Amino acid sequence: MIIELAGVRKTYATGAISVEALRGIDVRIGEGEYVAIIGPSGSGKSTLMHILGCLDVPTEGRYELAGRDVSHLDEVALARIRNQEIGFVFQQFNLLASQTALRNVALPLVYAGVKADERERRARLALERVGLADRADHRPGELSGGQQQRVAVARALVTEPSMILADEPTGNLDSVSSADVLRLFRELHNSGRTIVLITHEREVADRADRVLGIYDGRIRDDETAAASTGRGITR
Repeated sequence: MIIELAGVRKTYATGAISVEALRGIDVRIGEGEYVAIIGPSGSGKSTLMHILGCLDVPTEGRYELAGRDVSHLDEVALARIRNQEIGFVFQQFNLLASQTALRNVALPLVYAGVKADERERRARLALERVGLADRADHRPGELSGGQQQRVAVARALVTEPSMILADEPTGNLDSVSSADVLRLFRELHNSGRTIVLITHEREVADRADRVLGIYDGRIRDDETAAASTGRGITR
């Protein structure tokens, strides 16, 4: 298993008020799977994304990533895992406007201490994998929204992570660019990459091979998703 969550709960406390965002999540995702997690606003999907991405830790329960229990690690250890094991793709792209596509893609390798010539080689290879080798010297403002998201995907791939975690990756794209990025995720999955996609859009979730619904902090079967995709929804 790449991901295994058992009894994961997350409670946020402000003074005397506490809010239980996750209420006992049990999820298993195998290596090479393409899974979408879908839910409305306030369902807990953002909290779950933060835990899956090692941006936060559970209040209770266990989270194993690639066979390692990361439930209670400190921030230094979590940062190392984020850099080595997880490739992030966000709705906002999060590219540095002053830097070229090549330098944006190479940034995680800077944090990993990779030497400059090797950083450039790997960044160019990642851009080639997403079809943007000829845009390496362009800055984000010189690229379309779809191209910027492809740069973000290349950045996510450059460290060869265990999985790609995509949070609303089509939220800022038009329909044509959205379809382009989702085709890219399918290509990456077909090459063996594990992809976990978090979305509130049914059409986006239906592109995955497996759909998990999250509602009121709980993962449950989603009959609507099962009917629309023709696939069973797995806890």
